Amino acid sequence: MDNLFGELRLGHLRLAPLGARRRTKVTASQAAAEYTGRWGWAVVTGDPETGTPVAGATAPPRCPCGSPRCAAPGLHPVRGGGRARAARTEGAVLFPTGRAFDVLDVPEQAGLQALVRLERMGTQVGPVLAPPTGRLQFLVAAGTARHLPDLLYRMGWDDAALDLVCHGEGGHVAAPPTVLGGLGPVRWLRRPTRDNAGCPPEARLLLGTLAYACHRGRERTAEPAWMAS
Repeated sequence: MDNLFGELRLGHLRLAPLGARRRTKVTASQAAAEYTGRWGWAVVTGDPETGTPVAGATAPPRCPCGSPRCAAPGLHPVRGGGRARAARTEGAVLFPTGRAFDVLDVPEQAGLQALVRLERMGTQVGPVLAPPTGRLQFLVAAGTARHLPDLLYRMGWDDAALDLVCHGEGGHVAAPPTVLGGLGPVRWLRRPTRDNAGCPPEARLLLGTLAYACHRGRERTAEPAWMAS
């Protein structure tokens, strides 16, 4: 499974655990067996009979669920016509959120900055997914999505326009080694471990730092070019 765990960099910092990699390709069924057998997570696997996204696509397919921040666009089961439609991509592996964990979803740059800050402070961060969509996804305790508005209110971020969403009950996120359209594979930035797989962190431990990083990222984007230079 080690080849699922790609590494990202922020400047000179390598943001992935060290360790030898296997050069064998992990299949969806092998990954699903790992997630269910080793970590006890529920998974949904792709259905080869429903087709695949167009090769060479430059963005994930528009999802029938209608969510602009869908974390498994065009892949997850969608109710319609009286029956569920299974994942559209052969080899897709999806985590149903709201069961073992929820997922906080933020822009990649804000997520990287928050991750560095959290780990410098000694905060125990759980598994982190890095889809090829310019986002990072932090696994947190189940039930976070229901309480997110109240958590943001208590932290003073309720009136801020943050690019931060939470995938909870009824949602799905794509898991390694799923490939999204023509963008590339989903990878682990921080892999699951014995300590965090069964007990992901409470969202309140990460949310303040993530919200601040998202807010600062939005401010920088809004700055005039002469101020940003």
